[in-house]
Amino acid sequence: MSTKTSPESPLPIRTVLQMVGGWIGKLGTVWVEGQITDLSARGGTVFLTLRDPVANVSARVTAPRGVYEAAVPRPADGARVVVHVKPDFWVNRGSFAFTALEIRPVGVGELLARLERLRQLLAAEGLFNADRKRRLPFLPGTVGLICGRDSAAERDVLENSRRRWPAVRFKVEEVAVQGPYAVGEVTEALRKLDADSSVEVIVIARGGGSLEDLLPFSDETLVRAVAACRTPVVSAIGHEQDSPLLDLVADVRASTPTDAAKKVVPDVGEQLTLVRQLRDRGRRVVGGWLDREMSWLTSVRSRPSLADPVRELERRAEQAEALRDRARRSLASSLDRAEDSLSHLRARLVALSPAATLERGYAIVQHPSGDVVRLAKDVSPGALLTVRLTDDRLTVRALSPEETVSPEETLSPEETLSPEEDGSPGAVTDAPKPARARKPRTAKPPAGAS
Repeated sequence: MSTKTSPESPLPIRTVLQMVGGWIGKLGTVWVEGQITDLSARGGTVFLTLRDPVANVSARVTAPRGVYEAAVPRPADGARVVVHVKPDFWVNRGSFAFTALEIRPVGVGELLARLERLRQLLAAEGLFNADRKRRLPFLPGTVGLICGRDSAAERDVLENSRRRWPAVRFKVEEVAVQGPYAVGEVTEALRKLDADSSVEVIVIARGGGSLEDLLPFSDETLVRAVAACRTPVVSAIGHEQDSPLLDLVADVRASTPTDAAKKVVPDVGEQLTLVRQLRDRGRRVVGGWLDREMSWLTSVRSRPSLADPVRELERRAEQAEALRDRARRSLASSLDRAEDSLSHLRARLVALSPAATLERGYAIVQHPSGDVVRLAKDVSPGALLTVRLTDDRLTVRALSPEETVSPEETLSPEETLSPEEDGSPGAVTDAPKPARARKPRTAKPPAGAS
């Protein structure tokens, strides 16, 4: 709760400091983590500064000697510790400090457990997915390098890169690569290089070190900053066995700074050799293709149709004449066979014709209706019949079995059938018909055509 004051009614300093002390006292005891610096002991009290491992923040801590010596192993300068503290505010001096109630060194196992939990958290967010990693440019114009001040890692990257490609350009950002300022400086340098449009790839390089020395490169702030970069990032931290979280989020992981130089910059000698090999291969391919085409052209030109075109035309003309003669012969032969077949068919028709049968002496007996008489019982006595011969027709009368006719008896002209009475058209001609002699009584009536 704020206290109302004014220039006319100010509060004494003792009252303000007492109020501050009361507010701080409400915090109670807390567990804090930090790195020990400025460690000293005077009498029964140990004085130290507890610094935040990431931010530039620190606080004074006083510990009874017994509390300090109870920590196993005994903390030293640079050690990471977890301290159970109680905030104290001295009203007389207006100073603030923590009083340590218990000190616990942070072991390697605990650090690894914390890193594993952070790795799982970032992996669940997809920061380590392979599909979000970008390919490095083949030949970057400018390479951004983040490294320690005058470090061996810087020399390795620069010398190996320029040995491989002398024209490569670097923009170097020298920062603290360990300690409490490392995370902030590396993150700021990363953002600066990422904002530079001329920088096409960024290399973060550091030599080997202990787990505690490499902790800044597993910091969540730095890892998220690398994941947010638009420029491809190469991680070259420590040696082959070292694996900070920066290696997992970077687009390319290099085992050493020298390996980073090999991955970022191509070797000019290797590229010249490759260009030479590709050029020779292209020449062989083109030369082989030209040789094949020349061989094909030579073989085509040697063909008779191109070597002597007139002879080819003459040969084609001879083939056309031969085919024409063959067609003529084939057509004539077909016509001859058709004519022979037609003559044979005509002869068969003549042989099977009723007219030919009549020419051999046979006759056809017909009723007046034109129907052919096939059986004697079909003819009634006294019925007029027409007998067709090979050259003409006769009209006769059928007699009963009891009647007889002398050879001199004939039909009178009045008994001759007119053309209308005959069953078939033109059955009786205009010429006089010879009378047929009557048959003896014992003779049977005509049975029709045989």
